[in-house]
Amino acid sequence: MKRFLCFLQVSILLTLTSCSHSSGQSWEDMKTAGTYMRKGVDALWGKDYESQMLTSDEEFVGPYDGEFIPLSDADLRLSMSDSALPQPRGALGQKGIPAFDQFYEPSADLLSLFRSLHFDTDDHVVRDKAEVASLMRLADYLKKNPKMFVVVQGNTDERASASYNMALGMRRANYVRSFLVKHGVDLNRVYTVSKGKEQPVALGHTPEDWKLNRRAEFRIYEK
Repeated sequence: MKRFLCFLQVSILLTLTSCSHSSGQSWEDMKTAGTYMRKGVDALWGKDYESQMLTSDEEFVGPYDGEFIPLSDADLRLSMSDSALPQPRGALGQKGIPAFDQFYEPSADLLSLFRSLHFDTDDHVVRDKAEVASLMRLADYLKKNPKMFVVVQGNTDERASASYNMALGMRRANYVRSFLVKHGVDLNRVYTVSKGKEQPVALGHTPEDWKLNRRAEFRIYEK
């Protein structure tokens, strides 16, 4: 049986080869046919392939409607470090720095400046142009108000492990801090924390709820 299948494969390939000189497309067709024939023969003898060819989006079945979430906590932690930007000299609650529980939500007249920022799935970069412009305005405001301290809090949606989301939340907070510092804000007045998936603002389980929860938000303290 195996010899017969091999012979059939070779025969068909030779037939395709005789036509391959007519055009480049024929040659591509021959290679494609050969690939799938080889996989078919291998499958008969127990050799499996993890991938499959899909003809439409509807054929894809994933855990989260096609949104890919890498669940390797170790890989994510390796990408968390940002050695190019030093951390503040003093820790929260030490050396004259207010403790975290002394920070408060911005008042109503400051909400337009300290607006929440949002992220794509598994991403830590602010990509919305309006939110980037908002960060620019916030940097200008903080430069003009040197007595104000800021905590950037990173948050995630509910998917993936707690440790993964805690690391991703910190990555998001650090990105916002880096943006502000690179635009002239004193790095010793901007702190970061991560709440991971523990403090959602939307309690549902839809893509719309997840989008609202993938955010960075601000708490402030002014001396």
